[in-house]
Formats: sequence, structure tokens, C-alpha cells
Amino acid sequence: MKKDIIQTAAAPEPIGPYSQAVESDGTLYCSGQIPVNPQTGDIPETIEEQAHQVLANLRAVIKEAGGDLEDVVKTTIFLTDLNCFAAVNAIYGEYFDEATAPARSTVQVSALPKGVFIEIDAIAKLN
Repeated sequence: MKKDIIQTAAAPEPIGPYSQAVESDGTLYCSGQIPVNPQTGDIPETIEEQAHQVLANLRAVIKEAGGDLEDVVKTTIFLTDLNCFAAVNAIYGEYFDEATAPARSTVQVSALPKGVFIEIDAIAKLN
């Protein structure tokens, strides 16, 4: 089994003993991305800004592996408040075409690292 660790400065550094992503046999497993700006370390204030930052971070990790968001086959969205679902869903739709959108789960959690409102992980199939 081939296993490559994916690391990019265009996404936040992991805050624990894990990789941003691991590619194995053409499948990319992306760790959850939180809305930390990789250049400044800042965290946006609103759920909308945080959703955009998370998806930008996720895209950066996937691009480092040679793919893009259209290669994503499954995501999981973790929210600290499901009342934000509609706002996040609208922003998510800006990044994923409805006709080819990946499978997705969305769950509410009690807390996320650094007190953020959202985290998204993904699995992508690379060509």
C-alpha cells in the first residue's frame, strides 16, 4: 500500500499529531479543516466568513495533492450550531456544483478546536 503525506503552507498547520491529508492508492483523505487563515493565524468572526475560509483551506490541501474540489466524493461538516445550516449550505453551494456535489453529512458538535463554529473534512478520488 502506497501512502503519501500531503502538506501545504497554503492551509493551516495541524495542531496535533496528524497530517493535513493522506493519499493512498488514488484516494485522498483530508483531515478536518478549521477556519484559520494560514498566513496570519486569524480566525474570521462570522459563520459565513468561517465557512469560506474552511473551504479555501480544504481546496488548498486538495490542490497540493493534485486535485480540486470537483474530485471530492464525500464531506462531513461539523457545526457548533445547526441554526447556521442554511448559511453554511448556501456558501457550500458556491464551491460545489449541485449536479456533481459530493455525498455529505452535517452534524452538530458541542465544541471545535480554537472555539471555531465550523470544521469540514473530505475524501477525494484523484485521477
